[in-house]
Amino acid sequence: MPKPTFYITTPLYYVNAPPHFGGAFTTIVADTIARYKRMMGFDVKLLSGTDEHGQKIERSAKAQGIEPRALADGVFQQYTKLWGQLGIQYDEFIRTTEPRHDTAVIELYNRCKANGFIYKSEYSGWYCVSCEAYAPETDPTKPADCPDCGRKTEWMSEESYFFKLSAFQDRLLAFYESNPDFVKPKTRLNEIVSFVKGGLKDLSISRATLKWGIPLPDDPKHVFYVWFDALTGYMSGIQFKSDDVKFSKYWPANVHLVGKDILRFHAVYWPAFLLAAGLDAPRTIYAHGHWMSQGEKMSKSRGNVLDPYQLDAVFGSELLRYFVLREMVFGQDCNFSYDAVIQRANSDLANDLGNLLSRTMAMIAKYRNNAIPSPGEAPGDADVRALAGKVIANCIAQFEEFNFSRALESVWELISRVNKYIVENEPWALAEKPGEAGRLDSVLFHCAESLRIVAALLAPVMPKSSQTIWNQLGLDGNITDVKLNELQWSNSLAGKAVRGGTALFPRVDAKEIYKKLEPVVDAAAPAAVSPSATGSNGASPLAPVITIDDFVKVDLRAGTVVEAERVKGADKLLRLVVDLGFEKRQILAGIAKVYEPEKLIGRKVVVVANLQPRKLRGLESNGMIVAASLGDGDPPILAGFNEETPNGARLR
Repeated sequence: MPKPTFYITTPLYYVNAPPHFGGAFTTIVADTIARYKRMMGFDVKLLSGTDEHGQKIERSAKAQGIEPRALADGVFQQYTKLWGQLGIQYDEFIRTTEPRHDTAVIELYNRCKANGFIYKSEYSGWYCVSCEAYAPETDPTKPADCPDCGRKTEWMSEESYFFKLSAFQDRLLAFYESNPDFVKPKTRLNEIVSFVKGGLKDLSISRATLKWGIPLPDDPKHVFYVWFDALTGYMSGIQFKSDDVKFSKYWPANVHLVGKDILRFHAVYWPAFLLAAGLDAPRTIYAHGHWMSQGEKMSKSRGNVLDPYQLDAVFGSELLRYFVLREMVFGQDCNFSYDAVIQRANSDLANDLGNLLSRTMAMIAKYRNNAIPSPGEAPGDADVRALAGKVIANCIAQFEEFNFSRALESVWELISRVNKYIVENEPWALAEKPGEAGRLDSVLFHCAESLRIVAALLAPVMPKSSQTIWNQLGLDGNITDVKLNELQWSNSLAGKAVRGGTALFPRVDAKEIYKKLEPVVDAAAPAAVSPSATGSNGASPLAPVITIDDFVKVDLRAGTVVEAERVKGADKLLRLVVDLGFEKRQILAGIAKVYEPEKLIGRKVVVVANLQPRKLRGLESNGMIVAASLGDGDPPILAGFNEETPNGARLR
């Protein structure tokens, strides 16, 4: 009997810039889902790809003094290299510059045009080069910012071919109603329905002013606009009009995985194109949230983007995969911090799972000459077995709903229970009592069998680590051959010879991590002042007006610097200890290039005393030193007092 198919896609990533953390996250999630589905017995196709056409790519290539194709080739290689490093097992990779993609785009166009949904006209409007989309406002006297990215737009007028998107408002609304799982989470579907109810305008799908793209078959001076081009990659990647048998086997896609910022293009434009061409729409488009940095969306303009190559080099792909899936409630935004990664590494992996594995391997080696014994009877056996069955069922149920964080929480519930079970039974004490041999056997077996189940459940998330656990338990073969829908407690491990190894999850040294991250942390370290764009006189413009209630929330205190030293390896940072009268605080300040630490001893300063603590270079900073500056580039000047002021006095 043939396996059921499951086709999942990542977005097609723009090649105007190197791979970024957001794309790496989406692809890690897609790979995890694909691995899970394979272990559930599905014939899986995971597609990733690169979107290599458009004005943005053409401009980026020109700025670098190279041809667009050369830019695309280089970034394509970066993506495939990164996917390999992150353990991504994609089945298909589509580049929109491939001939098979041209074939698919032209076929989609011909079908839409034959059905009367494409016409030629002229379009004028405010155009965002970054998003390759027009802003809704079309008044040439009122410049518009892009509604998606906020960047400035350019006024453009050009001849264009249009898709009759306006004809699909009612059809799309009916489609959403009859397919409630088309957009997930449900809150995103509500947003899309609201957008469509607001009215749809016909969509420009070609450019006559652009040369880097696929020419229209019946008017080659026009090339296809990015969304009609790029979205079709989901079909060309499985051979639409190149291999009808393969295409019909896997289409429609089960899941398009996208960031919430590109949901509208996937949930409105894409199904309209497909309906116009007489093709099935994908079953589900899942829009995940953004990774944030201190509550702000990561972006190059804010300087808070993360380099996925560096994250992999510093933390390793297994920890990175575990962290992003455990930390984020999928579908919501989530804050990223290095401290949180280190905490997960040391608490979850080293202390919990790593400790359970190393203790189990060591005890079986020491007390039973490396052979896993058959189970006897010990207090807590039934509890562990019952919990294991419950965790298997719950983990699978959560994976089905893409609730990765909850699935992993469930696995860690079993890990924690088994660690407690070891403490309760004290196998090291049982080993000294020959009469307790059966109880010791049972403890050792239950630990090993629990690890087998844990390894299988973690395989989609941490494939390398799970395989290592599998092999250390004396099991051969690929752990991905395990069928999760058949996973259950078993006695089959009895008699297997364990194969010990080095610690799978050694503790992470925070100082060493921050040393490796030095260039990134230095760039993101808070200075004593955070100047914004300057006004005409060089001074920072006024911040937005606040109420007195807002002001009184900030607790400013007088204090005296009693210790000051440079932070090793950081050019900007000083470690200060400030006496606030009622307590002494350690505060890190980015003023090392302006103030010598020894000259700060005894100086009165103003401290933001109720600021949430944060860690830099493994050191906790409990507050902020207040300083003044005219603007960017000017050195900060520490605020102080002309009259004697007691430590702890509050500024009002």
